[in-house]
Amino acid sequence: METVEMNSVSLKRPRSEDDVASADEIKRQKILEKPKAGNDSGQSIETVTEQPEDMKSEIIPNEESEEQEEEELEGSDEDGDPESFADMMKHGLTESDVGITKFVSSHKGFSGILKERYSDFVVHEIGKDGRVSHLDDFSVPVDDEDPSEETFTVLSDEDKQRLEELQLFKNKETSVAIEVIEDTKEKRTIIHQAVKSLFPGLETKTEDRDGKKYIIAYHAAGKKALANPRKHSWPKSRGSYCHFVLYKENKDTMDAINVLSKFLRVKPNIFSYMGTKDKRAITVQEIAVLRITAQRLAHLNKCLMNFKLGNFSYKNHPLKLGELQGNHFTVVLRNITGTDEQIGQAMHSLREIGFINYYGMQRFGTTAVPTYQIGRAILQNNWNEVMDLILKPRPGAEKGYLVKCREEWAKTKDPAAALKKLPVKRCVEGQLLRGLLKYGMKNIISAFGIIPRNNRLMYIHSYQSYVWNNMVSKRIEEYGLRAVPGDLILKGATAVHIEEGDVDNYTIHDVVMPLPGFDVIYPKHKIGETYKEMLVADNLDINNMRHKIRDYSLSGAYRKIIIRPQNVNWEVVGYDDPKIPLFTTDLDKLEGKPLPVLPTDGKFRALKMEFSLPPSTYATMAIREVLKMDTSIKNQTQLNTTWLR
Repeated sequence: METVEMNSVSLKRPRSEDDVASADEIKRQKILEKPKAGNDSGQSIETVTEQPEDMKSEIIPNEESEEQEEEELEGSDEDGDPESFADMMKHGLTESDVGITKFVSSHKGFSGILKERYSDFVVHEIGKDGRVSHLDDFSVPVDDEDPSEETFTVLSDEDKQRLEELQLFKNKETSVAIEVIEDTKEKRTIIHQAVKSLFPGLETKTEDRDGKKYIIAYHAAGKKALANPRKHSWPKSRGSYCHFVLYKENKDTMDAINVLSKFLRVKPNIFSYMGTKDKRAITVQEIAVLRITAQRLAHLNKCLMNFKLGNFSYKNHPLKLGELQGNHFTVVLRNITGTDEQIGQAMHSLREIGFINYYGMQRFGTTAVPTYQIGRAILQNNWNEVMDLILKPRPGAEKGYLVKCREEWAKTKDPAAALKKLPVKRCVEGQLLRGLLKYGMKNIISAFGIIPRNNRLMYIHSYQSYVWNNMVSKRIEEYGLRAVPGDLILKGATAVHIEEGDVDNYTIHDVVMPLPGFDVIYPKHKIGETYKEMLVADNLDINNMRHKIRDYSLSGAYRKIIIRPQNVNWEVVGYDDPKIPLFTTDLDKLEGKPLPVLPTDGKFRALKMEFSLPPSTYATMAIREVLKMDTSIKNQTQLNTTWLR
C-alpha cells in the first residue's frame, strides 16, 4: 500500500527579525528538507509529517526519563504566574524544531488533556528482576537492636537544634549538655540512643553537675564522622543498606532525596536509586540508604507531606543508576474527543507497532535558546558562543531576577554586576558568572567548568539527541517502516549492517540508529551520508568526534528507532467532575479508599491507559502517537492548556 497523505497545518510561529536563521541554519534545513527519492519500501503504515488540521490536543510533556537533565539545565521553572509562563512558552520550541515530525500509525488523531491533575500520571519503577515497585506495606522489620519509639520524642526541639548545630560544626561549641529530667537509668539510656540514632557522628557520656545528671554529646571522630556513619553502632548481622519504596507526589527524585536528607540530618550522597522520576506525577520507586534504620525512615511518614516510605528491607548492596528494566505508566487522558473506533485503532497500533523512539521535548529545554545549540557550540570549541547563549537576554517571560541578570550582562559584560542581580546562585547562569569572576573573561573554559559535570554534559547530549531525532525522521521518510539493506542492528553490544541477503530476517523493531560519536558506525544507505552532511553544516567532522577536552569527546551510542510498549491496556470511562480521581493509587489502597464511582454516561470521557517502557524512552512520545499531536509546551500553551489557567 502507498503511504496515506493527510491534510496538515503548521503550528510554527512566524519568525521575528531576531529569529532569522544564520547561513549554517539555512544549510542545515536544506539537508533535512531534501526531497525524498521514490519510496519502494512497500510499507503499509502511514508516516505523517505534520498534525491533522482538526487536531487540538492538550498535553504537558513531562515524564520520567533516563536523566534529570531537562530541569537542571534551566535557570528558571514553570512555577509562578501562569500568564508569564505561557508568554515565555510562545518563544519556545515546537516538535519540528527538534526533528520530531513523523507518526507510524494510520488512525485519525483526536484530542485529550494530559496531566490536568498530576495524579493522572503515575509511574511505577520496574526493577532489574522485572518486579514492579509498589508501596503496599508500612511495617518495619523486627530488630532487637532498634531503639524504642520513645527515642524519637525524648529530645526537645531546642535540644535537636543545638545537637544539629554541633553535628554540622555550625558553632564553636565542642559539646552539648542535655539535662536528664526525671532521672532514671532507662531515661538516660533512651537519650543516649536518641542522640546516636538521630545525629550520626556524635557520641555521648553521662556526667554529674551540681547534683544533676546530664547527657553530654560530643564529636568522637572529627569532621569525617558525618560523612561516614558510625560503623561500630550498626549490627553486623544486618545488611548495611536499608532498601525502601518511596511514594511521592509532585516532587522530583532529587528534591525528595534532599528533603529526606534534611529530616534525617545526613548527606544526600548516602542515598542511591536506579532512576530519577518525574515531578508532575505520582511516582513509586526503590531507594537505598546507608546505615539508616527502617524505624527512623518509617518515623518520617508522620511528618512529611507528599511522601510515603514503606516496604523496608536490609540488604548488603546499594542501588545503581540505570540498573532497572524500565517503568510502568498509568495515564489518564481527560476530555477526549475520539470515537471508540479511533481510540481502539490508536491503542491497537501502539500495542502492535509501537511509536518512534524520539527524544522528548524536555530534552531540549523550555526557553528560546535550545540546549542543543549550547551543546553544538561546545563541540565546535566556540566558547564565546557558549557563554553568550547561556547568558544573553531572550524573548519571552522569565523570572524577574533572571531577566535583570541577563540585561545587566548584555549592558556591561561584568560578571560581578550580573551576579548581584541573582538571588539564586545555584542556577547555571549563576554558576557560570561565578566562574567568570574567578577565572576571568579570557578563560571561559575553566569558568564553564565550575558548572557540575553532569549539567555540562547534558548540553552535548542534547545536541546528540537533536541529530538523532532528525536522522530518524529522514530514515522513516526515506525507507518507511521495514528493515532495508544498510540499516544497523545490534548483535550483543556490537552494531552490524544488514546485508541484502539477510534483510528478510529483520523487522523495523530490530533497527537501531547511532547517536554521533567516535566509537559508532553509521548506516550504509543514504542516511549515513545525511549524518555527515548535517554535521558539516554544523561545522563538525563526523570522523573526528574527539574533543580537546576529554569530557566533551563523544563516543556515541545506539538507540532503537521503534519501541513497542509492553503490557498495554486501556479503558474509556465517563465522568462528570474534572477533579475526581479516575483510579486508585497505592496510597489509596493502603488507606482503604474505595474505587471512585463513575457514571455510566458522564458529561466527559477519559482514556485510561497503561503500558511499560524500557529505560531512556519517553512516555510523552507514546502518548503523542496515540493522539497524533504536538507535545511541545509552546503548542499546548497556544491551545490554552487547562493547567496554566
